[in-house]
Amino acid sequence: MIKGIVYIILSGMAFFVINFFVKLLGNPDNDLIPHLQKYPAHELVFFRSLVSFLISAAIIRYRGLPLLGNNRRWLLLRGTAGMLALTIFFFTLHKLPLAIASTLQYLSPIFTVLIASRLFSEKVSKMQYFSSLIAFLGVVFIGLNGLSGGFSGQNADLFWMGMGILSAVLSGIAYNAISKLKETEETINIVVYFPMLALPLTGIWCLFDFTFPQGIEWLILLTIGVFTQIAQVCMTRAFLSANTAVVAPFQYIGAIYALLSGWFIFDEKLELASLIGVCLVISGVIAGTVFRAGRKSKKEAELVIDTETEVLS
Repeated sequence: MIKGIVYIILSGMAFFVINFFVKLLGNPDNDLIPHLQKYPAHELVFFRSLVSFLISAAIIRYRGLPLLGNNRRWLLLRGTAGMLALTIFFFTLHKLPLAIASTLQYLSPIFTVLIASRLFSEKVSKMQYFSSLIAFLGVVFIGLNGLSGGFSGQNADLFWMGMGILSAVLSGIAYNAISKLKETEETINIVVYFPMLALPLTGIWCLFDFTFPQGIEWLILLTIGVFTQIAQVCMTRAFLSANTAVVAPFQYIGAIYALLSGWFIFDEKLELASLIGVCLVISGVIAGTVFRAGRKSKKEAELVIDTETEVLS
């Protein structure tokens, strides 16, 4: 259990490093690392995908695995949804306060459950609908605060809030595709489809709007790519090492990282309504995740008991 918690905390820290540097390169007017160039979000996705693809392809070649995997239709869906989700998320990191953009992305577990109920006929309980309502109210609080006074002096931009929610929906689709693939594919084959699809698309996009890296910016871009791989590996090992209900709540420590770094580094002082909204979103998602995992554990326990009873009889 402790091992799983350590892994999920390390994953959250790695994701924080990624989001922090993406925010830094999208809003370079800061005192922490002065004189940085401003990078468009699609170029950050390109460099992130390049590093991830090189690492993943090397592992696949070393292990002698087929690059394109087996269930290519679902792999394509996972890669496309993940690519779009990350690209949109990187844009929201540029357009919204770090804490708000990160919080909207944390809606993805809610959409994962709702989409699973349609794709796999998974039953959604009243508690899960209630937790979704709590998270939605949190988004409403954030949106109302943006309309009334903006975020830390920024203009209200409900369009990018909507795009943040769309990113969470696409992440939910990607997570469901992963659950469909886990029986037929190696983890590294699932991982490689994202950068493999993102590289040509963002590469073409970069031809029209490319910022050539200089000096320390090369190191920052490499850091984004490497920490993406670290975050994915740690998160996977966390959920393999312990029960989902135990480790999932620790995943949302990342929202605290985002809130504090946005406050102290990027001078993003959120109003009370936004803080309430962030808390509601995180509370709703944690409640839904823990309840769902608890139900799954209960069913598995009942199945074991029924099997033992059959053997004994």
